[in-house]
Amino acid sequence: MVDGVVTNPSGNSDSTNPSSDPNSPYYIHPNDYPRQMHVNESLTDSNYSDWSREMKDFLFAKNRARFIDGSITQPTPDSPDLKPWQRSDAIIKGWLTTAMEKDIRNSVKYANTAKEIWDDLEEQFGKESAPRAYELKWTLTGLRQEKASVSTYYTKMKGIWDEILSVSPVAKCACGKCTYDLGKRLFEAKEKERVYEFLMGLDEIFRTIKTQILSTKPMPSLGTTYHLVAEDEQQHNITTARKVNVDVAAYQINAQLNSEKSQNEKKNLESLKCKHCGKTGHTIDGCFEKIGYPEWWETRQRKANGDQRKQANPKPKAANVEVDSSPIPGLT
Repeated sequence: MVDGVVTNPSGNSDSTNPSSDPNSPYYIHPNDYPRQMHVNESLTDSNYSDWSREMKDFLFAKNRARFIDGSITQPTPDSPDLKPWQRSDAIIKGWLTTAMEKDIRNSVKYANTAKEIWDDLEEQFGKESAPRAYELKWTLTGLRQEKASVSTYYTKMKGIWDEILSVSPVAKCACGKCTYDLGKRLFEAKEKERVYEFLMGLDEIFRTIKTQILSTKPMPSLGTTYHLVAEDEQQHNITTARKVNVDVAAYQINAQLNSEKSQNEKKNLESLKCKHCGKTGHTIDGCFEKIGYPEWWETRQRKANGDQRKQANPKPKAANVEVDSSPIPGLT
C-alpha cells in the first residue's frame, strides 16, 4: 500500500503472475479481449446516466471497477504488477471505447488510462444539465397512458423520473448536524409530486380510483398508488371479458332460436295441404281457386311468365359482320 492506495491488490505473497489468479483484478479470462461490447447501447450525448450505471455494473462483475474509481493506481516501474496492470487497463480502455459513438471516442482517444477516460466522460456528460432536465420535464408533462397498460405507462414515467434525478440531483445537507435529513424531506415532496404526475396521465376509465386516492389522508406512496391502479385495471379487464362472453353467448342463443323458429315455420307450411286443389303450403280456407284470386295475382303471374320466357328465349347476341372496304385505310 502506497499513500493509502492499493498497489498489490491480488494479496498474494507470490505476485509473479497475478493474471493467473481468478480473484485478482489483473486476472484475464481467455474470452476477454478489448473490442467487446458489454452494454446494451453505445454511449451518446443523451444516455450517459444509463450507460455509466450499466458499465459500472459490468466492471464490478468483472472485478475491474477499482480501475476507474482510483482505488487501484498504476504500479511503479519496478513492480512485478506493472505488466498485469497495463494489460488489464488496456482491456478496460477497449471495453469503454468500443461502447461509444465515434465522435465521443475521438474525444478520449489520447487518454492514457481507463480512469482518465472515465473522468473525461464524467466531466463532459455527468454534470448537472439544465437543458436536458428541461427537455425531460417537458416530455413528462405530455406523457399520457393512451390505452397502454398501466405497467407500460408507469415504466415509461419512472424512466423519465430516474433520468431527471441523474441530471438534476436532489441537494443534501452536508453539515452533519441536522436531526431531520433535508434529502428525506425533499424526497417526500418529490414522492407526492410523482403521485400527481402519475394520476394526471391515466386514462378516463380510472377516474373513480383517482378520486379515491386523492381523497385518502395521508396520501398513499407512489408504490401503493401504482398497485391500487393496477388492481383496478385488472378488475376492469375481468369485467370486460365477462361482458364479452355474456354478449357472445346471448348472440349464439338468439341465432339458434331464430334458426329453429324459421325451420319450424317451414315445416308447418310444408305440412299444410289443400283439400280442394291438392297443393301444399295452404289450406282450403286460403285456396285462391275456391275463394277467388286477389287483384295482385294477375300482375304477379304476368311478371313470372315474362321471366320464364326471357330465360327460355334469351336475347340473341349481335353477329360479327365484316366489311370488305372502309373509307379509313387499314380498318375493316
